[in-house]
Amino acid sequence: MRLKNSLSVIAATAMITACAMTAADPAVAAGGTAPACVAREVVKQDKTAWTTNNCGRNMHIKLVIDNGPDRQCWTTSPGETLKWTWKVGSYGRIAVC
Repeated sequence: MRLKNSLSVIAATAMITACAMTAADPAVAAGGTAPACVAREVVKQDKTAWTTNNCGRNMHIKLVIDNGPDRQCWTTSPGETLKWTWKVGSYGRIAVC
């Protein structure tokens, strides 16, 4: 009986750990928040954002959506502006990728 209870605890712990890792996955894949030299303008009501690379070098960035799918990683050149739109969720941040 004691072995059965121990196995149940181990299985439950493994399940919780797997769920926690899965939930953290998108944030980890996105990387840290993009530096301030990537300018942002967001209109939350329209679910639209613009970014401009003012960094003086190519930047790899993506739009992170809270409670929705993140956008793919884009390489943006110095001075380039990108327009981002989404349908589900809300603006989270612009991240490096």
